[in-house]
Amino acid sequence: MKKLSIVIPVYNEEKTLAACVRRVLAVELPLEKELILVNDGSTDRSRQEIEKIRDEFQALVPLKVIEHPGNRGKGASLRSGFAAVQGDIVIVQDADLEYDPRDYPRLLKPILDGRADVVYGSRFIGSEEKRVLFYWHSVGNKILTMLSNMCTNLNLTDMETCYKVFRAEVLRSFTLKSNRFGVEPELTAKIAKRKFRVYEVGISYSGRDYSEGKKITWKDGLKALFTIIRFRIAD
Repeated sequence: MKKLSIVIPVYNEEKTLAACVRRVLAVELPLEKELILVNDGSTDRSRQEIEKIRDEFQALVPLKVIEHPGNRGKGASLRSGFAAVQGDIVIVQDADLEYDPRDYPRLLKPILDGRADVVYGSRFIGSEEKRVLFYWHSVGNKILTMLSNMCTNLNLTDMETCYKVFRAEVLRSFTLKSNRFGVEPELTAKIAKRKFRVYEVGISYSGRDYSEGKKITWKDGLKALFTIIRFRIAD
């Protein structure tokens, strides 16, 4: 294991993107890093921020930029990003500062130790600090995780987490179909069907509210429910 590919979907994150990249690059790891930024049709100044990041950091780390002409969703962004990875391990990093790259060492450890093929970072276990936010969001998350677990026979506590880490060959074993937030249960279903070794570790979490730019809504929860059922029946 020599290189970590960090896939960062970007949609209207001009305020946080540069800080996110700096935090990612500040983490010391026993792996080389490559950054893959997928601009998913942002309508703010995210594209300009990406150009500044390229100018500032491309001499320090391999950096790829993928542009979607319009907003296609997180699933489509991950599909584009995963297709471009050259690393041995792949991690998904949101650009909104809700997730802390300082958790990378504990997320990577089960894979580097040879015990895991996939690692999920859970916001609901461990002693790490979490921002207190919406009760009903947490209830919805736990319901979706429970239903996903019933269909996959996994015992995850946080199926919807952003922090998912994969050995690269895991992602090459299937093709993603979901374009939006349904990608989370789809990934989980396909990982479970192929019987990859899955670990879960506690992470910190500094969630946003809607005034700060949070995007996921109850409609995405309903779509996730449909996705759970869909990929329980078909691959």
